[in-house]
Amino acid sequence: MTAVTDQDHTEHADRAGETVTEMDQHDDAASDEGRAQKRTDADGRAHARVESDDDSGRTDSTEAAESWDDGLIARRVTEGAAPKQAAALEIRPHTAQPADPLAHAGVLRSRLEALRELVGLSRTRVDSRTLAEAGRVLDEASARRRLSGQHTVVAIAGATGSGKSQLFNALAGVPISETGVRRPTTAAPIACSWSDGAASLIERLGIPPRLRRRPLQNGDADSQLHGLVLVDLPDHDSAAVQHREHVDRVLALVDAVIWVVDPEKYADAVLHERYLRPMAGHAEVMFVVLNQTDRLPGEATEQVLDDLRRLLDEDGIALGEYGEPGATVLALSALTGDGVGELRELLGQFVTERGAPARRISADVDAAAVGLRPVYATRRRTGLSEEAREEFAARLADAVGATAAGEAAERAWARNANRACGTPWLRLWRWYQDRTEPATGRLLLRAQADEEATARQRVEHAVRTLADRASAGLPAPWAQAVREAAVRGSQGLPEALDELAARAGLPPGRPPRPGWWPAAVLAQAAMTILQVVGGLWLLGQIIGFMAPNLGVPVLLMMAGIVGGPLIEWSCRMATRGPARRYGTEAERRLREAAAGCGRARVLDPVAAELLRYREVREQYGKVAGVGAV
Repeated sequence: MTAVTDQDHTEHADRAGETVTEMDQHDDAASDEGRAQKRTDADGRAHARVESDDDSGRTDSTEAAESWDDGLIARRVTEGAAPKQAAALEIRPHTAQPADPLAHAGVLRSRLEALRELVGLSRTRVDSRTLAEAGRVLDEASARRRLSGQHTVVAIAGATGSGKSQLFNALAGVPISETGVRRPTTAAPIACSWSDGAASLIERLGIPPRLRRRPLQNGDADSQLHGLVLVDLPDHDSAAVQHREHVDRVLALVDAVIWVVDPEKYADAVLHERYLRPMAGHAEVMFVVLNQTDRLPGEATEQVLDDLRRLLDEDGIALGEYGEPGATVLALSALTGDGVGELRELLGQFVTERGAPARRISADVDAAAVGLRPVYATRRRTGLSEEAREEFAARLADAVGATAAGEAAERAWARNANRACGTPWLRLWRWYQDRTEPATGRLLLRAQADEEATARQRVEHAVRTLADRASAGLPAPWAQAVREAAVRGSQGLPEALDELAARAGLPPGRPPRPGWWPAAVLAQAAMTILQVVGGLWLLGQIIGFMAPNLGVPVLLMMAGIVGGPLIEWSCRMATRGPARRYGTEAERRLREAAAGCGRARVLDPVAAELLRYREVREQYGKVAGVGAV
């Protein structure tokens, strides 16, 4: 992934003053007897320079008072060479210069803000180990921003015997880092700064003042690398675990890296698998130097260089060729100086751009985005469809028996109508049946218990189905969060539905009656009166109380006997529509109550988790540099 840079938006602020102590840098004096190392006195011999961090208002008075004498790195010259070296170095006045903080403007700033927002939204959903790298990138970016933006920290890394310390000395123009056949030679990181104001940056790397040096002051070369802080690292393949820890720690903090390889171990698996391949996204802040070309005959250098480029391409490292951004690959010999000038020139251009810190941070953000992709990105459409919501509401309605309740309400309305409009004889018969039917309370309780168990199972199944649909396609942490939200909401849901069903079910008492019911009752009463009158008339004729005349009483009785059932049938037909509407209304109320309960307890928490995921996915899209994921 290509790193994003914001070189044109570097902000300038006051640089914090720092006090520097002047120390000598001495050339090695070769002789047949070896190197004679002697401490220089305070009479006119130059002193080695050690930088101390004044950002916190502290100075190292001990280091300032003493000459360079650490035993491991110090290189002393003979008495005859000392005056010449002293003339080459100029004592600089102690001046307090303001430090320019590194400014992350434009795209990089928005990406860092999105990453911070992403981490904040994800802390309760994603485990801390997954977010650890993103948090480290944010912390390091914030720390780097507070430090000098006018300096570029470049580390020289390499394997045992690759000659990185020799190259370090060649760039500095003075033997600072120890070289030799003893392995490992460099035991701790050594820093060399070409300008003032870098003490806080070096302090961030954990390099003590006794391991901070100044290069040989050499006019054009010194101005060419103004702002460079060069760090010589221990061997990354050192047998000492502490050395490797130094390498890993400093590589995570520097702005750029110069990888030094030699013709024998340039294809070393440790280098490529542990460092180059994982840092493929940092190609724009990476130099790969093939050292010791003086050992290669003829065209062997070009052949080895081509093979090195092939390996880097297999590692996924973009090469900065043909004007494209990427790693710089070149060959040189630190021993003979062949190619060192070209590297110095490239470093000068690289440092002058002042864009390495932003490129490094952008590459770190890219790497963090790649690591977080399985947690946020998905190619499937996520969320709850309207169909899934309606199905969930329907399942809850079935669990509370909304359909059965509506049918019961319809039957109750019709039964009430039949009782009001039925013949007195039929009503009397039904009353008798109700009084003589045996009690079935035990069977009713068992049926209710079975219905409650079935209703609970239906609710659990509805919640489980909804959770599966809502979490489908989500990354694992967010799918788990959705399921947990659904499970939490389902606790107590069956009891809440039962309570709602009791409140929203059939109203107490008899169903309401339409306005025409009194007329039907009067008509039914009239039919009953006709039957009674006709019967009494016939009875009077039978006992001789009235004159015989069968036609009229029989007609009255037949009218009452036929009219009563006819009125009852007509009322039953007329009550079908109102009864159906009454049952439908009761079912609707119960369905709405069940849907509202399910929405409040399950759907809303699940929707909140899905909304949070959409928010973090949007933030991740900004971090990854794409509009949508």
